[in-house]
Amino acid sequence: MKYKTFIIAEAGVNHNGSCDLALKLCDAAKKTGADAVKFQTWKTDAIITKDVAQAEYQVKNTGKVISQYEMLKSLELSYDDFRKIKAYCDSIGILFLSTADEQESLDFLVELGVPLLKIGSGEITNIPFLRYAGSKRLPVILSTGMSSLAEVDVAYRILQQAGTDDITLLHCTTSYPCPIETVNLKAMQTLADAFHCPVGYSDHTIGDEVAIAAVALGAVVVEKHFTLDVTMEGPDHAASTTPDDFTAMVQKIRHIEAALGNGIKMPSKKEIEISQVVLKKIVAAQNIAKGEIFTANNVSVKRSDSGLSASLWDSVIGLKAGKDFRIGEGILL
Repeated sequence: MKYKTFIIAEAGVNHNGSCDLALKLCDAAKKTGADAVKFQTWKTDAIITKDVAQAEYQVKNTGKVISQYEMLKSLELSYDDFRKIKAYCDSIGILFLSTADEQESLDFLVELGVPLLKIGSGEITNIPFLRYAGSKRLPVILSTGMSSLAEVDVAYRILQQAGTDDITLLHCTTSYPCPIETVNLKAMQTLADAFHCPVGYSDHTIGDEVAIAAVALGAVVVEKHFTLDVTMEGPDHAASTTPDDFTAMVQKIRHIEAALGNGIKMPSKKEIEISQVVLKKIVAAQNIAKGEIFTANNVSVKRSDSGLSASLWDSVIGLKAGKDFRIGEGILL
């Protein structure tokens, strides 16, 4: 990757079941500067029974009191749709990703050529699915919403035992939108300390402050829901980010990356230039004759074009002047 932070525009189901709208989301994601655009791939009958109610936020955001089955069925894209989307992403130069929610769709995505598997928080306890995903031996990005550290540990070990060594864990709070006070961003660092693996953040908050803070804390992946219009009908639009706001977030993240630097404490090239006229030097406080002893009375520290660094004060005091110095002249040995 060109940058340290891999930024995913999470289109998810914000295509509202339309392949044409999905392609528009790809275009918009590309323009924001995101590294990848990600969708969700599933067969509704394979992931849910017909009597499961919508979550409260889904009812609020869709404005419809229907079952989750009906909602998901209306948002399901075909494998042919995803082939078109993948080909389009390739043509415009943005990485296509999708989260599979069951094994058949996982097989399809692997066949389609995704470079990594994104596993959503909803599968964190799905042991057979995790084992199957791990057997593909592809890099895995695993979201950890709704889970305890112990549950993450089980999921992580299953992926490893199944054959996947390259695992990135995303801290996530599954709430749409996520209140700031429930983010618990320090948990991302807890994951890094516990598993000694790359970590990132899947953001469901309004605004970009938390995603940017995650980068400053070491996130190597940032994922955020993305839509063309937050007022559109659908379960995730209201908690998503518009193209303009997503573009601004990407730019801020890139600025933070540049500002983080390499961690070595040393002056920059520009600071070295400035230091020549800002850092104090040792100068003659009065006329000093050759052979005279340098003392705190006849030398001082000032900004000067010449003279030894003030850091050498203790080494200079007590020495003899090797030449005459005029008042204000920089002391050189």
